[in-house]
Amino acid sequence: MVRGALSALLSLSGEFDITQAADGDEALALLKTSEFDLLLTDIEMPGLSGLELANWCQKNKPKLKIVIITTFGRAGYIKRAIESGVGGFLLKDAPSETLIKAINQVMAGKRIIDPELAIMAVGESDPLNDKERKALQLAGEGKSTSEIAAMLFIAEGTVRNYLSEAISKLHATNRIDAARIAQQKGWL
Repeated sequence: MVRGALSALLSLSGEFDITQAADGDEALALLKTSEFDLLLTDIEMPGLSGLELANWCQKNKPKLKIVIITTFGRAGYIKRAIESGVGGFLLKDAPSETLIKAINQVMAGKRIIDPELAIMAVGESDPLNDKERKALQLAGEGKSTSEIAAMLFIAEGTVRNYLSEAISKLHATNRIDAARIAQQKGWL
């Protein structure tokens, strides 16, 4: 519903040709087969996340401009988005004029971050490394140590080490608690 409303709003402005994707996987398929000037995405969605799409674009389509529009203003998301080359990070409740202006500024090479989000981005830094983050994300999805090991192509002992480090860094009581904390802070 939000995607459709946003698409209609941008189409009405007369400045944009819109192609929609139902989820992150469909968006990636479109990005692989078509040329676009801008990717407008959410952070959390089915399939690939907006951050995963941004990382893919940074490696495979570095000239593509990216704007993330989300309801999730977590500091960890903002920092990871900036590291992934995202040009704009806005909240979904921003006025339509603000959104259109921000898109045009990003297309002109500027970086636009909602001021409220920018203030949050200077908060806590993410203590997890990529390996700990991936293991913790899978643990948070309910995967067992052996399943995580198989999915990441590493030994079970290595998985236990990654999870133990993540639990320690987040001052959590167990891996589920650590995953919850990291998710709340936008680090997963």
